[in-house]
Amino acid sequence: MKICAVNWRDINNPDAGGAEVHLHEILRRLVAWGHEATQISAGWPGCLPEETIDGIRVLRRGRWYDANVALPLFARRHFRHRRYDVVLEDINKLPFFMPLASSAPVVAVVPHLFGTTAFREANPAVATVVWFFERFIPVVFRRNEFMVISPSTKDDLVARGIDERRITVVLCGLDHDRYRELGLERFPDPVVVHLGRLRKYKSVEVALRAMRRVRERLPSAKLVVIGDGPHRPALEREAARLGLGAAVEFRGHLATAELVEFLNRAHLLVNPSPKEGWGLTVVEAGACGMPVVASDRPGLRDSVRHGETGLLVPYGDDGAFAEAAIRILEDRGLWRRLSRGAVLRVQELTWDRCARETLDLLERVVGTGAGGRP
Repeated sequence: MKICAVNWRDINNPDAGGAEVHLHEILRRLVAWGHEATQISAGWPGCLPEETIDGIRVLRRGRWYDANVALPLFARRHFRHRRYDVVLEDINKLPFFMPLASSAPVVAVVPHLFGTTAFREANPAVATVVWFFERFIPVVFRRNEFMVISPSTKDDLVARGIDERRITVVLCGLDHDRYRELGLERFPDPVVVHLGRLRKYKSVEVALRAMRRVRERLPSAKLVVIGDGPHRPALEREAARLGLGAAVEFRGHLATAELVEFLNRAHLLVNPSPKEGWGLTVVEAGACGMPVVASDRPGLRDSVRHGETGLLVPYGDDGAFAEAAIRILEDRGLWRRLSRGAVLRVQELTWDRCARETLDLLERVVGTGAGGRP
């Protein structure tokens, strides 16, 4: 098959995240299995307009701020001269509405939609634009197949009026060569980790407030915030306001090898986000033997198995986060059981399986002709 994917960013973009890893891991395997893949994405200052990465031809146009206009216009022109069997549109910011640009079948790949969560991150004007454009997805994609990364995202789409028969759940994979147990000893004092991009809607402040409560019971406990993002200065100010001092450390971005080593030595991951498409950081930590305490919200209730790989608590309840963290950190038997459960759980999450299930869906769509113009 000849496959074209459209996404805001490609894997080499400095701001690439979990959605870009997900799409790239699938495409590079499809190329290795004999298919042809092209990706259309936004550029950034100094980038090449065209590049081949792991056999994927990447075409870059526009920038992050105008990609919603630049990429559909370029794709429409590109499709006049280049025929594809199927188009993958990765909807992880504003949709590009590829069914309006492509005569080939279009499959919408949806990590998650923001909905009203957008108002937690962006200013009201930008959040309204995101909310508004998402409302057109059921209309523009009314004949298309959807591939989602969690049952929670499927439930969200069904609630928006999309026929569940057109939605296929394909769970994400994991790089098991990188994320694995290394046989290292854990730190002597309790170390709690928050891992991920520091954005406002991620609600990292809940972890900070919970840490103050944890320290009342476990004075030697420490929170290490790994990752960077635009909300970091505000979080550093909040940590200072709470008087946490050396109890919180902002590590910034870590190279993968250093990150995996740290996850093998720390004790617990916390994820207080109100919504995730899946929760890739949860399973990355789990592969390193770390239990998790997370919000009982969409995506996270899929990646975390309550009582088996970690504990789910009400979103925004820093007291519940603190109690769950203390319970796991103080009860060595519980910690060992959750740690082992986390390692066993991720064994089924491979990128080969993810790519194979994606290929099955694409072959079915191409064979039936489903997913063309609305």
